[in-house]
Amino acid sequence: MGVLYSMIDHKLIDNFTLLSKEFAEKWKNMVRKAPQLSHFNTMDDETLIEINSAYYPLLAKSLDRGFDRSLIGNFFVALGKERMQDGYPVSEVIYSLTFTEKVIIEYIMTEFAPESPAKMYQSMGVITKVSEFCLLACFYITKGYLEAVYTGMNAQDSVSEELLKKYFKDDFFFKQD
Repeated sequence: MGVLYSMIDHKLIDNFTLLSKEFAEKWKNMVRKAPQLSHFNTMDDETLIEINSAYYPLLAKSLDRGFDRSLIGNFFVALGKERMQDGYPVSEVIYSLTFTEKVIIEYIMTEFAPESPAKMYQSMGVITKVSEFCLLACFYITKGYLEAVYTGMNAQDSVSEELLKKYFKDDFFFKQD
């Protein structure tokens, strides 16, 4: 596992942070063209760019130091809770993340991979790690979202714990924010 991380070009990793606003701008343009993302499309451009630009430095840190599931989990569980509380359908939240992955993969394949056969080979490994990161993000967003639904139904809607446990079979984090 450590060998793959050490093989990743640090210029590429640094660019995920340095170019986060540019990546978020591309992501925003994809969101604007997606009718399935009606809730995201109610946001102004600046807000969209701001909420998406936070993903790329976390991805860079994960690629550079290895996947810290606690760090990734905390970030995306909180995001899932926030999106649920703001009224976003979980399907939109997950779908919007696919555009983040697409922006990164397009950058790797157009700006990094063509430089040499060695970088093309390295790109395949990086894309695999990017996909793994995005899958973990989906997992933790869903956990956070469902935890927020569970606690909201229990506290605000007075749904019994027994009924909730019947339908919510997940083990939630229940961490304090």
